[in-house]
Amino acid sequence: MFYEFLDFLLTIDSGFNVVRYITFRSAFAAITALLVSFIVGPLVIKALGKNQIKEEIRKDGPETHFVKAGTPTMGGIIVLISVVVPMLLWGNLRNGFVLMILFGTIWMGVIGLADDYIKVVKKDKSGLQEKTKLFGQISIGILVGCFLYFFPALPSEATTIAIPFAKSYTIDIGYFYIPFVVFVVAGTTNAVNLSDGLDGLAIGLSGICFLTFAGIAYVSGHINFSQYLNINFIPGSGELTVFCAAIVGASLGFLWYNTHPAQIFMGDTGSLALGGALGILAVLLKKELYLLILGGVFVGETLSVIIQRRYFKYTKKKYGEGRRVFKMAPIHHHFEKEGWHEAKIVIRFWIIGVLFALLTLSTFKIR
Repeated sequence: MFYEFLDFLLTIDSGFNVVRYITFRSAFAAITALLVSFIVGPLVIKALGKNQIKEEIRKDGPETHFVKAGTPTMGGIIVLISVVVPMLLWGNLRNGFVLMILFGTIWMGVIGLADDYIKVVKKDKSGLQEKTKLFGQISIGILVGCFLYFFPALPSEATTIAIPFAKSYTIDIGYFYIPFVVFVVAGTTNAVNLSDGLDGLAIGLSGICFLTFAGIAYVSGHINFSQYLNINFIPGSGELTVFCAAIVGASLGFLWYNTHPAQIFMGDTGSLALGGALGILAVLLKKELYLLILGGVFVGETLSVIIQRRYFKYTKKKYGEGRRVFKMAPIHHHFEKEGWHEAKIVIRFWIIGVLFALLTLSTFKIR
């Protein structure tokens, strides 16, 4: 809003010129998101509790989670509101990157909201049909892929993929780029969703990832910094810094209520929105493969589920009974079964997430 009316504001006072700066708007987007979450959070928690929109704990889950039954869910509504409001205030709504990631985040949030509604309100534990959720993920992936393929900021590198640790080396995948984007968006969405099993785990890790991408977005949209680091200069991508800052602020705000013991859970409303936003952000910044490093914890969580299922099916076919590699998957539940306290697992996973973030940033110089 402020950016849209900048010309008018400048007629009032030249000091409003500060609104032009991405750093200024990013800082205030983060602060606004944090304040909005503090205002909206208690209202949403109260409303969800009053309407009995509460979590039902799986009987086959860790025993320590049984006490969480009755905790309000669908808390992703807080995150979505806390991201959209500051973007309307501080974002450049004429920027195609901003419009695309805002639409994608809301789109995935709505799919998650529908899933939570069916599970919690309609009491159907299966939730939204898998094919419906997959259709939603694929459709937004196709939309983003087509946007980047047909309207690229860098026409000569529209279908290229940057390789971490490789200086000035990319792979051009041509017509396979759109399916690749679909895979990245859907894969990231589901990876974040799988990690949402402990108080503060997914939202904390997401905040770390978006904070890292905030720096990457800023240098990618700054011609001098991008040339110095020898990375692609992507005109207009700097505006994504404001979006990243808004999500970081929203993550901190939601973490206020989601730390152990959680007052509210994100539900699929939040996890699908955050996962979708993270995947879309990676492809908009042409840093798809960097996501494998930055989201290393999410990757590990996903692999633990794949390994568990594949090994169970293999041993059942070979020995007549299924066996497991982990006591429970995703792997954060394995550590719970080992006797680790939930808070210890979350904080240690955050530490690992920070290490992956630092490793990701180091790839811009170690090449």
